[in-house]
Amino acid sequence: MSICILAIDDSRTMRDLLRMTLEDAGFFVTTAEDGADGVQKLADANPDVIITDINMPVMDGFGFIETVRGSGRNKSVPILVLSTENSAELKDRARSVGATGWIVKPFNDTRLVSAIRRVARL
Repeated sequence: MSICILAIDDSRTMRDLLRMTLEDAGFFVTTAEDGADGVQKLADANPDVIITDINMPVMDGFGFIETVRGSGRNKSVPILVLSTENSAELKDRARSVGATGWIVKPFNDTRLVSAIRRVARL
């Protein structure tokens, strides 16, 4: 069974890079361009793991995580933050709203795939 990923980033280049990396690793990938788009695609994607950026227009990563954690079906899905940010304050805030982990961009393909497999619990 393939692991399904919902990857949310406002950068088309980053979405394409994530899709390519994750599909090459055998994952099924749905992408979204911001948190609001991610919320809309969440039900159809039925992800095993969510990857989200923090700094995005319309709805940022914190708002997205809060929305997912407040919802029914997907509230226990692991959420990895993928961001250029690396401050302890932002990591603490992400954890407090329900993020599972934090990965700094640019990401290492092998480490990202390993982190996804670790949190997917499949």
